[in-house]
Amino acid sequence: MEEFKRNISIYKEHFWKFYKKQNPIVQKKIDWTISLIQVLKIVPEKYLKYLTNTNGIWEIRVKAGNGIFRIFCFFDNDNLVILLSGFQKKTQKTPKTEIKRAEKLKKEYYENK
Repeated sequence: MEEFKRNISIYKEHFWKFYKKQNPIVQKKIDWTISLIQVLKIVPEKYLKYLTNTNGIWEIRVKAGNGIFRIFCFFDNDNLVILLSGFQKKTQKTPKTEIKRAEKLKKEYYENK
């Protein structure tokens, strides 16, 4: 059986700024979730969900302790995932400003590629 693997890349510093602010438990859960996305061909929606009404933005979903975290990303080709930015979710709905920022970063990524 052929081994499946996605590559993960980080665009600019937004993701790192978010990541470094988290405690070690949250960081560990983020690492674990990203590693799932790397090796599972079909990732359960519980961990990776397409955001409808966006320009190809996906959210990586992380639950750690009593916190809910989201990391925006998109696919460049089939097996390259570009991480954009992250935030702690405090309401049911994902803030429009966070989605807009992710879409802007994605656009920038392609303009600079």
